Amino acid sequence: MKILVFAEQRENQFKKTAFEVCNAAIKLGLELNSEVVGLVVGESVSQIASKLGGFGIKKVFVVEDPRLKNYSTSAYSTIINQIIEKESISILFLSASAMGKDLAPCLSVKLNAGVASDCTQLKIEDGKIIATRPIFAGKSFVDVEITSDKKIFSLRPNVFTAGIASNETAEVLKFEVELLEKDFSTIVTEVKQSTNKKDVAEADIIVTGGRGLKEPENFLMIEKLADSLGAAVGASRAVVDAGWRPHDEQVGQTGKTVSPSLYIAVAVSGAVQHLAGMSSSKYIVAINKDKEAPIFNVADYGIIGDAFEIIPALTDEINKLKSH
Repeated sequence: MKILVFAEQRENQFKKTAFEVCNAAIKLGLELNSEVVGLVVGESVSQIASKLGGFGIKKVFVVEDPRLKNYSTSAYSTIINQIIEKESISILFLSASAMGKDLAPCLSVKLNAGVASDCTQLKIEDGKIIATRPIFAGKSFVDVEITSDKKIFSLRPNVFTAGIASNETAEVLKFEVELLEKDFSTIVTEVKQSTNKKDVAEADIIVTGGRGLKEPENFLMIEKLADSLGAAVGASRAVVDAGWRPHDEQVGQTGKTVSPSLYIAVAVSGAVQHLAGMSSSKYIVAINKDKEAPIFNVADYGIIGDAFEIIPALTDEINKLKSH
């Protein structure tokens, strides 16, 4: 049984989730006594591929082509399909990122493989991988076993830990794949991202606002607090559904799962879907005038009071400390 890890990268930089998937696969590989190899796809990615050795991967295949600089569902799935067939891979691990969610079903069809998507836990029982994944919008969890010969597991970002990187480097092997023009029939032509906006999925500090802020204009104070802390701005589902904030800021079951060092929830009640997306944060601070709000059940520190008084005062104090 051989395991392949697809390590996602953007602009020749690994996503944090790539290391999380590597670490999870290595742990399972040790229990199953299986070899774990990596795969990196893109343009000029050989220079970063060896970094996966720091997370336990001994051998990494790279597929390089200028046309692979931007993501293409058909091209990337063709590459992964070919390497799985030629290297006799039984199990594929990848992140349940936007890219992973796009690739997994395509590969399922190509490989006739079962898929366990958005996994939050993996364990071995009687030599078989049992995956835990959420159902019913995060209200429940189910354990699943894939019975097909080839198996695909996508892991929810920020749930599995990446661990601490060692100084080890991986052996890098170039893998040749013949790509046809039809493999690039659909490609991502451009990715636009605000240079000043932090991604909640990658941020170490997050300040999230909820519906208790009453109107979208009041998110300005959330932005000011986030700016003072060097943090990303997050939003609850209710806020996003109301059109106050973009979906890429949503934290929770139907948004992004986050695991920062510090998570500040402002006027967020703490619905179960939201808690599922942020409860693994190292420190959680809740600010809410409702002392019965569920968010206080997971908070390390809680402030019961009016956010419209607390947040500006907190921001001023932080800025004063920074000026000294």
